[in-house]
Amino acid sequence: MAGKPPQRAVLVDEKGNIMSLDDDPSAIDGLRSAISRRRMLKTSFGALGFSVPEFLQLQRRSEGAHAGGFGRAKSCIVLYCWGGMSHHESWDPKPKAPANVRGEFEPIDTAVPGIRVGEHIPFLARQAERLAIVRSIHHNCTAHGKGMYWNMTGHSPPQPEAAVNLPPSRADWPSLAAMVSSFHSDGSPGIPSAVRLPYPLVDNGTLQAGEYGGWLGIKHDPIVVRTPQGKPFGGVSRDLGSPVLDLAEGIDRPRLQSRRALLTTLERLSDSDLKRRLKSFEHRPVEPFEHFRQLALDMLLSHKVREAFDLDSEPERIRQAYGEHICGQSILLARRLTEVGVPIVTVCCAAGDLNGARGDHWDTHSNNFKRLKNTMLPALDKPAAALIEDLAERGRLEETLVVFMTDFGRTPKINGSAGRDHYPYAYSVVLAGGGIRGGQVYGSSDLLGAYPHNLPCRPNDLHATIFRALGISTDSFLVDDLDRPLPLTDGQLLPLF
Repeated sequence: MAGKPPQRAVLVDEKGNIMSLDDDPSAIDGLRSAISRRRMLKTSFGALGFSVPEFLQLQRRSEGAHAGGFGRAKSCIVLYCWGGMSHHESWDPKPKAPANVRGEFEPIDTAVPGIRVGEHIPFLARQAERLAIVRSIHHNCTAHGKGMYWNMTGHSPPQPEAAVNLPPSRADWPSLAAMVSSFHSDGSPGIPSAVRLPYPLVDNGTLQAGEYGGWLGIKHDPIVVRTPQGKPFGGVSRDLGSPVLDLAEGIDRPRLQSRRALLTTLERLSDSDLKRRLKSFEHRPVEPFEHFRQLALDMLLSHKVREAFDLDSEPERIRQAYGEHICGQSILLARRLTEVGVPIVTVCCAAGDLNGARGDHWDTHSNNFKRLKNTMLPALDKPAAALIEDLAERGRLEETLVVFMTDFGRTPKINGSAGRDHYPYAYSVVLAGGGIRGGQVYGSSDLLGAYPHNLPCRPNDLHATIFRALGISTDSFLVDDLDRPLPLTDGQLLPLF
C-alpha cells in the first residue's frame, strides 16, 4: 500500500511562487525577510502542507541561529508602579511650567550632564549613565486596569475609552510575562516560567485583565509568590484576597513538612473561593490546578529555587542597600530568581501593600507631594538603584533587562486636593541593561508634560524594544487558542541600543 507522500515545509513568496525551505535555517530566514506579515497571516498554512506549530518551530529554529544579533538579555525584571506614577515629580520635571503645573519639587542633576530628574529620586539619578528614559510614551485609557492592560500586553484593551476596569478573560491578549515566557522558558522542573512579586496587580482585591496568559492558556499565567520577608514602608500590611503562593513558611523547614504545608495552601487555593475569583475566565473552561500544584512542589524540591528564596544568605550590606521593606526585598528576590533561570519577574512596586485605603500607592489624587516625598519615591528609588548597581557589579546588567512601567502619568494641572489625576496622554518609562544604551533620553513631552512634543511612542513600541533586547524577533508569531498565528507585536523598535 502506497504511503502518504512526505510533507515538506513551504511558503509562498510575494509573487505567488511556492518554495521549499527544507531544513536550511538560512533559507527560512531569507524568505521570511521577503514576505510581509500581512501576507503570512492571509496564507492558508494547511493548504501549504504544514501545520502552524510546524511553521513556528521552523521560525524559532531560524531565530535561534541568529539570536545573538537580536539582543543580549537572558532575563527581564519589570518594576511596575501600579496606580499611575507622576512623571512630573520623577522622570520628566517641568521647572519652567506655571506653578500650578510645576509643583513643589525641584529638578536635580544626574550623573549625565543635561539630564535632570525629580529631586526625590537621587539614587536613580546617580545611575543615569545606565538608564534610557522615554518621555514621550502615551495611550488613551484613563482607567487603571485598562492602562495596565495597554502597558502589560502592548495592545489596546476592549473599549479603551470607557473608564472602567475589566476582569481577566481567556480572550485577553497575553501579558508581557506570558509572551516572554513562551519564548524563554526552558521547562526545567521547579523553575517557574514567570513570577510576580509580591502580589497580583490588583485594585481593591479584584483580578484584572492583562495580568495573565490570556489565550496562551493557564500554563502561561505568571505564578504569584509572596516575598519571604520585608515590612511595609509607610503602609499597613494586609491580605489582598487574591491567589498567592506563600513559600516563606516552608523555606527553612524539613522537606516533607514544607511539602505538606504547601499542599494545604494549594488545596485552599483550589476551593470554591478561588474558582469564584477566576469565574471571569469564561471563554474556555478553567484548566486543572494540577499544573500549579506540581510547579509548587517542584519549586520546593529544587535546591536552586529554595536557595533563591533564602534572602538571609545575602550579605548584610546588600540587604540594607535594597531596604528591609516589602518593595526592596521583592526587588532583591527578583534578582535572585532571574539568577536561577526564571526568565521574567514582575515586581509590584508600592511603598507597603499594593493598593487600597489602608496602604499607600501611586494613585495620588490627593497629597501628591507629601506622599511621593515621604513614602512612594524613597521606597522605589533606593532599591531600584541598588538593583542596577548590584547587577552591574555582578557582571549581569548586560544580560538582565530592567524596565520601569506604570499605568499612565498624572494630570499636568494640580487639583484642589494637592493631587494629580489620571493622565495617559504623556508619561515616562525607563529601561536599563540588556544591551540598552544608558545615559539617554528618548522623546520629550511639551512644556506642561501634557502631550508628546517629539518622537511619540506607545506601549506596543516599548514591547517591541523589550522583545528585541531579549533576543526575540519582533517578526515572531504566537498561536492563540483557535490555532491562529498572530504577530507577537505591531510596535516599532525604539532606537535605544
